[in-house]
Amino acid sequence: VQMVESGGGLVQPGGSLRLSCAASGSIFGINDVGWYRQAPGKQRDLVAAITSGGSTNYADSVKGRFTISRDNAKNTVYLQMNSLKPEDTAVYYCNAEVLLVRPVGVRSYSYWGQGTKVTVSS
Repeated sequence: VQMVESGGGLVQPGGSLRLSCAASGSIFGINDVGWYRQAPGKQRDLVAAITSGGSTNYADSVKGRFTISRDNAKNTVYLQMNSLKPEDTAVYYCNAEVLLVRPVGVRSYSYWGQGTKVTVSS
């Protein structure tokens, strides 16, 4: 099982990007998912999160600009980023609580993606 991120790149200030985080492999489902980011020399911080039921929360720095959503049929979570600022520059990671079928039943495991780089610059 892997979480595969995509959608990063270089964008000008004020622009938009949509990041995707998709689960590959045979899974039962996905519970909570979070998008994190880590700028050079800084710690990894939570940007946005979504529960299995669709409840969301955001870091104050991205409220009103970023939107997290999910497509359960595709086992994919998205992060729509609008009105991007240079301070949004970072490597973005997703972390998912993935449900796997085990002999003892369904169990939850935490997986990180490999990261996708977002650069906001003119």
